[in-house]
Amino acid sequence: MAHLRAVIFDVDGTLIDSNDAHARAWADALREYGYDVPVERIRRLIGMGGDKLLPEVSGVEKESDLGKKIDERRQKIFNEQYLPTLHAFPKVRELVQHIQRRGLEVGIASSAKGEELGKLLKVAQIDDLVEAATSSSDAKESKPDPDIVQAAIDKLGCPVEQVIMVGDTPYDVEAAQRAGIQIIAVRCGGWDDDGLQGAEAIYDSPADLLAHYDQSPLAAR
Repeated sequence: MAHLRAVIFDVDGTLIDSNDAHARAWADALREYGYDVPVERIRRLIGMGGDKLLPEVSGVEKESDLGKKIDERRQKIFNEQYLPTLHAFPKVRELVQHIQRRGLEVGIASSAKGEELGKLLKVAQIDDLVEAATSSSDAKESKPDPDIVQAAIDKLGCPVEQVIMVGDTPYDVEAAQRAGIQIIAVRCGGWDDDGLQGAEAIYDSPADLLAHYDQSPLAAR
């Protein structure tokens, strides 16, 4: 790898134990509108944008009147019922601080909406550390399309060969690859190694990555 200058993180499932909560919020909202979709089916799609997830599980386009109502209800349910229960995975703040002490910039590329992302970064306890954050609000197409990752790269102002990403789903892996950057995967979002194929390296969690930092692609400078 070329001289590394920046690390881009996904948030849900990577820094915060929130994938189950997102799946349940979608299931709750869909059920209110007559769509009984198993949480397990939705759970496998968490990590891609809601504009792709909603039609996949219900056939309803997100930009339709019904789609907008379901999405608004999902967001309300998530913010009121699930967000207060969330917590960061261990050592998230310590990992980001360690990365910055090594002279690297830290960015965010999340499928969350812009207004949600700020709340999630507070849960992750890194809202004061991030140099560049992009959400689905900053991109035309959501993950696994590369737009959100590319927006983060552009905000950081680094060549693609000097940026690496950390994510937890196949959608992160695909988005990073399509943006032309390497990615480190973590298993804490619920995917196994087969699902994370294409990652440069795979660790259990942010704490595991921090513990093995000097042997990881992050130290390849």
